[in-house]
This record gives sequence, structure tokens and C-alpha cells, in this order.
Amino acid sequence: MTSQRPDLGRLKIDRTQSTAAPRRALGWTALLAGAALVFIAVVAFALRKGGGTDVKVGRAEVSGGGANAVGITANGYVVARTRASVSSRIAGRLAALGVEEGSVVRRGQVLARLENAEYEAAVAQAVADSLRAEASLVEARTSRDQIQRDLVRARDLLSRKLEAARTVEDLESQLAGAEARIAVQGAQVKAAEAAILYARANLENTLIRAPFDGTVLRKDAEVGEVVAPVASGGGLTRGAVVTMADLKTLEVEVDVNEAYIAQITDEQATRVVLDAYPTASFGGRVRQIVPTADRQRATVQVKVSITDRDPRILPEMGARVEFLDTTTVASDAPARVFVPAAAVATEGAETIVWVVRDGMVARKVIAAGPVSGGRREVRSGLTGGESVVLDPPPGLAEGAKVNVVTK
Repeated sequence: MTSQRPDLGRLKIDRTQSTAAPRRALGWTALLAGAALVFIAVVAFALRKGGGTDVKVGRAEVSGGGANAVGITANGYVVARTRASVSSRIAGRLAALGVEEGSVVRRGQVLARLENAEYEAAVAQAVADSLRAEASLVEARTSRDQIQRDLVRARDLLSRKLEAARTVEDLESQLAGAEARIAVQGAQVKAAEAAILYARANLENTLIRAPFDGTVLRKDAEVGEVVAPVASGGGLTRGAVVTMADLKTLEVEVDVNEAYIAQITDEQATRVVLDAYPTASFGGRVRQIVPTADRQRATVQVKVSITDRDPRILPEMGARVEFLDTTTVASDAPARVFVPAAAVATEGAETIVWVVRDGMVARKVIAAGPVSGGRREVRSGLTGGESVVLDPPPGLAEGAKVNVVTK
């Protein structure tokens, strides 16, 4: 019995079927994964948006209704009542600067010095001219004294008929000339003394001194730059060397809407809040109500002195001044509602705000008063405590859904 060996040459692998199935499976897998990602993105977007419009909100605040209540609020800046840009009296190149920002200086202290070699030489020349004029005056006086003695002897000889009358006349003429020369030399001495004073004044003007006690706020020039009383164009000349102020005279200047200015009085108590330190407040009092209004902005400037001194208070800081109502009691002082000015919009003849409740907006028609300190009074339409939309976007409608954003 003979065994049959298999014909290995007939054995083949069908590669078309073995590669097609994995490729189809891979394609279905990628398609399903992409659909899942799209679904997740849509769900996340819907959850984030909540189906509404992103808006920023502010709050309607109630003000007034008691002693020491905040009646009016206004924004402004801290300024120094005593402030100066210190410049030189003459033009020259800055040779030395002895102060830095923050340096405390006394009145008359030398802040800087200009190059002054030529002015020192001018003083020396004026002194020399004065000495020469004084010497000439001494010489003229000596000559006059000699002529006077000669004239006395000549007159004595003339009385004894021993001298001619013409000699006496000549000596009298010489004496008059000597007196005139003395007068001229005396005037020259005074002119020389005045020249000394002028030269020394010019030399003193090369020293730039502090006009009052204060603190240096800024250096406006550096050593080597040319400074002058009035700066020229092109940036080649500096008009000031330093800027300084007396920090003991700090106050806040605010612009109050003219509709409220009648409620502000001199010496009225205030509370000052700095933008840099919103949790701290400082006492103040109204120092001056400027007797003129700004017709463009319908405001009146009020200057408030800061009574609570604090090293944190610096010039040019932003500040909010709250004018305290200390003359009324709670039963007599009606509460007033204020909203951020950005929440008020005008539609035709109506003034409105959009109030947010439970994620939806409601349109409220209000009677709005003037703006003060970035806030606007609402005389009717709101009771206080409502959340209102700031800078309402176009397309808002009654009952529309919104998403409150904090940034």
C-alpha cells in the first residue's frame, strides 16, 4: 500500500478576504468615534450656554434713609493742592542732580546745578571792575584835595597881592573839574557794584532750589541735558527739572452732576475710597465748590480735603467720594435707588433696564435721574436689590434666557 503525499503547491492563502474585513471594521470604528465626539461637543456646548445669551449684571442699590447715609457719590482723582514743576531761571546744561523720586526736601534746598564756570568768571570780572572803579575814585579825590590846598594858598597870596587873580581862577576851574570827575567815578563804582550783584544773581540762578517743603514726585531731566525756563520744540530742551508736591495738601477733585450740587455744602463730611484700596476708607470734608460748571458734561467740580492722613494715599490715584448726609434722620430721609449707568438704555421715548430673574430677563420701564459717579438714579420702576443687565446686547426680548458671566 502506497501513501499519497499532499500536493503542497495547491495550497494558497486568499489575501483579498483577509485584509478587506479589518479595513471595513476600522472604518466603522472611526465613524462611530467621530459621531460620539460630535455628540459630546454638542451636549457640552448646550450645557455651557444653557440656551441663552451671555450678559454681565450689576445690582440696583438703595442709598439714603438715615444719618451718615451716603447721599451722592462721585469719582475723581487725588491731587496735591501745592504742586510745582521746578525749572531753572536761565538756560544751561544740567551739571548735577541731587534728588531722586521720593526725596523729601526743604524750602530753599538745592535740587540741581547747571554748568556755571562762565558765571563764576563773570562774578570775578565784575569784582575786578569794581576795584578798578574804586581806585579811580580814590585817585580823583586825591587830585581834588590837592587842588583845594593849592587854591587856598593861591587865595592867600592873592589877598597879599603876591599872586595873580588868573591863577586863582584856574585853580577854581580845576577844582570844579575834579569834583565832576569824582561824581563820575562814584557813579562808576555804583555801576560796578550793581554788575557784581547781577553776576552773582546769574550765578545763583544756576542753582535750582525747592520752592517749598515737599516730596519729589518725578525727575523730568537728567545730568547732561539742556534745560530752560520754557522748553523748545524737538525734545532738545527740558522745561522742568523735577516735579514736586506737598503731600500734606492732598485732596480729591471730583465732578458732581449739577442736578445734585445743591445738596453739597462747604465742610460737608465725606468718605473717600481709593480704587487701589477698595476695602479701606478715609475721612474727608468739602473744601471748595468751584463756582462754575462744565457745560459739556453738566458737572461742577468739588474739591474734598482728606482729613485721615495715610502714606498709602498718593497723587493721581483714582478715588470715589461719598458725600455723607448728616442733617437728616431716618424717618425724614427718603431712600433712593441707584443702578450702574451702563444698565440704562433708551428705546424711543422710554428709558428701560433689563432685570434678570431665574435666568430670564424682564423689560422694566423706569424714570431715570442724572448720572453721578458712574451711577444713575432710578426715581421709579425699581425697588432696589434687582440684578440688571450691563450694556444690554441687541436682540434681547421679554423672557429671553441669559447666562450671567462674572468676567
